[in-house]
Amino acid sequence: MAKYIRGGKIITASDTFIGEVLVNGSQIAAVGSDLRGIVPAGAEEIDATGLYVMPGGIDVHTHLDLPFMGTSSSDDFETGTIAAACGGTTSIIDFAIQEKGRTVTEALNKWHEKAAGKAVTDYGFHVAITDFNDKIASELPGVVRQGVTSFKCFMAYKGSLMIDDGQLFKLLSEARKLGALISLHCENGEIIDVLTKKFLGEGKTSPLYHELAHPAIGEGEATHRSIALSRMAGHPVYVVHMSCEESLKHVRESTLKNNHKVFAETCPQYLVLDRSVYEKPGFEGAKWVMSPPIRTRQDQEALWSGIRNGFIQVVATDHCPFNFSGQKDMGKDCFAKIPNGAPGIEDRLNILHTYGVLEGKISLNQFVEVTATNPARIFGMYPKKGTIAPGSDADIVLFDPTKESMISSKNSHHRCDYSAFEGFRLKGKPAGVLIRGAWALKDGDVKIKRGFGQFLKRDAIK
Repeated sequence: MAKYIRGGKIITASDTFIGEVLVNGSQIAAVGSDLRGIVPAGAEEIDATGLYVMPGGIDVHTHLDLPFMGTSSSDDFETGTIAAACGGTTSIIDFAIQEKGRTVTEALNKWHEKAAGKAVTDYGFHVAITDFNDKIASELPGVVRQGVTSFKCFMAYKGSLMIDDGQLFKLLSEARKLGALISLHCENGEIIDVLTKKFLGEGKTSPLYHELAHPAIGEGEATHRSIALSRMAGHPVYVVHMSCEESLKHVRESTLKNNHKVFAETCPQYLVLDRSVYEKPGFEGAKWVMSPPIRTRQDQEALWSGIRNGFIQVVATDHCPFNFSGQKDMGKDCFAKIPNGAPGIEDRLNILHTYGVLEGKISLNQFVEVTATNPARIFGMYPKKGTIAPGSDADIVLFDPTKESMISSKNSHHRCDYSAFEGFRLKGKPAGVLIRGAWALKDGDVKIKRGFGQFLKRDAIK
């Protein structure tokens, strides 16, 4: 059935205007100021007066059904994407993780099995390469032909996920030939390993020491090194979950002084939380054990500035939830055994609107840019995704900027026994969400069915 959305304020990365949107099937058929003359008989009429009409959010950094540190993330592709849709995110890109000694094709096939028939949003994959060699290099053209046009590497997690600089340089060189993008977890894994062993040897086992073992200067060093390798390979790099000013300054320098493009991503937790979470009594700080850890308020302000000035192009979530009881408490006697990650997939748009737009830190257009349009452009989905335009998929968020609520694990849709943002007050929330023209969220109720999501075959990186 066609849908006729009228009276709303249409917000894209570049425009803001009162207008109308006609949806025909799964796509946007027209956008304008008065579409009544072309609305087909029987179309569902949606009064969006007082609402923002925005492109569906795209979260390019999620970890659903991820085996990690002796357990698995608590959301699978059904529960995680339902939470995403309720928060206004209509597409995700998850990470298929290569096991040491196994092929990337095996990893990709395994993640297809995890997602197919479960996801309610559309989904794509990055392949995380943990063991790069000539055999793996020979697989990459076939992976790219399947529409998986981005890979990830870790400069941390020594002994498990981490690759060395030589492997990374070779992979960057291969990516340049293939039109693929390399995403990087930038922390100095050697330093983390040394500091972790030091603290544990001194009997310092609480969650606070996770943060102290992951210093911001080590993240900055790895970011600088990744950019240097990227420059030598002559190919851009995408820095994931940037948490600190130490990293951002190297991105700025590369862009302004060296004329070398670096894409950067941050996450809501680094914009609204500070390191005091690790000083909470008892073991509670484990809720925020993630890598990199939460930083200082000064880092928060630097990151907001980075978004405002275009040096940080994407806000994703790194959604990787583990229950506080039964998973996080695996590390109650040793911070190095606390599963790294936290929930957040449902909260991204609401937090950015409340603490970014309403506080004057970013504009409405930048809000859409970093949550939808830039992710689509960078990762080969634009203009199919990430905008409100004729021919684009009808992934649309009807966002009520006046709706007040409070974040709580009790009303969240993710499958986790806590919220990383418990008690945060919000102003602004999706009132309705369409995915490819179908209602995903309407009047507060989840309407979409398990398995509605489709695999996103993405274009080569331009």
